Amino acid sequence: MVDTLGLLLIVVVHAASTQDRDGVKLVMEKIAGRFPRLKRIWADGGYAGQLVEWAQAFGNCILDIVKRSEGQKGFVVLPRRWINERTFAWLGRCRRLSKDYERLTQTSETMALVNMIHLMLRRLRPS
Repeated sequence: MVDTLGLLLIVVVHAASTQDRDGVKLVMEKIAGRFPRLKRIWADGGYAGQLVEWAQAFGNCILDIVKRSEGQKGFVVLPRRWINERTFAWLGRCRRLSKDYERLTQTSETMALVNMIHLMLRRLRPS
């Protein structure tokens, strides 16, 4: 989960066999009580359905699904959804995160956080 600037709030790494809809529940459980000002979450169409009601009941958050326009063909940058993709690109530039080197999911989560800290510190440093 990232904020509107694309900076990591919470990282959850799970097995590839876990569906995204199940994985988002792990994220929501991890953020419970940590971000009291969080009211709205943007997600792509893969999270539509019963998950919207579950998020409202669980975290008192509105889960907005960002969908493509009807009849839209080809690649189009969707509002709010590109923020997550940009963060994945930033993290993908880190050698340790470019491939699945880690044995434990906790190690992968930690490496994502360390690399985001490194990115934020580089931005704070005067050029």
